[in-house]
Amino acid sequence: MAGSRSWIGGVLNRLSNKRSDKFLDYPLTPIQEQRLQKLQKRIQIPFDETRPDHQEALRELWHIAFPNVALKGLVSEQWKEMGWQGPNPSTDFRACGFISLENLLFYGRTYPASFRRVLLKQDGTRATWEYPFAVAGINISFMLIQMLDLYSEKPSNLPGFNFVKLLGEDEEAFDVLYCTAFEMVDAQWLEMRASYMEFNKVLQATSSQLERELCSDNVHRIQDLSAYSLLYQ
Repeated sequence: MAGSRSWIGGVLNRLSNKRSDKFLDYPLTPIQEQRLQKLQKRIQIPFDETRPDHQEALRELWHIAFPNVALKGLVSEQWKEMGWQGPNPSTDFRACGFISLENLLFYGRTYPASFRRVLLKQDGTRATWEYPFAVAGINISFMLIQMLDLYSEKPSNLPGFNFVKLLGEDEEAFDVLYCTAFEMVDAQWLEMRASYMEFNKVLQATSSQLERELCSDNVHRIQDLSAYSLLYQ
């Protein structure tokens, strides 16, 4: 399997982030501003394999994924079973930081049935060479950050503008959107009958679909997204 920088970076760098000056001057409510800043601070936290809380978060992720299998260590060939590219997951987290681990944990804690179904590739007719679950999760985190323009002080595109409104209604909007996007990626993978080397196309298709939905006047909360129901199938 390719190294993390070549696989993750190659996918992430192909995703575009369309900006528009027309969305630079919109006002934020106090709650929107507070929650946006909190989310942006999360985005800036790197994964640190020496921090006990980051180590514990990794152990919890393993337990959620494989509750009946004892983890031999934070560096172990076992991690490849979850879809990390090597025995040390920390090397993959460099692409997106600690928030990508937080997203995976939120997915496993909040929607455990969906998490395990996607992790174990239980839906549909699967490819001979499947996409790696954990690394796909990192790509999805970064895709959303770019798509919503969250590295900017204030999002300057329509999906990001509308997302901030959703964030004002639900502090967990980004995490729930992540879980929805993961289900969308898996559904797109099956619909396109994709294989490992086509993951970038699947991610692009998912990003385009999400952008369209977030631009819709009918979406007032994350639960209004058409793919949200996939989390409960």
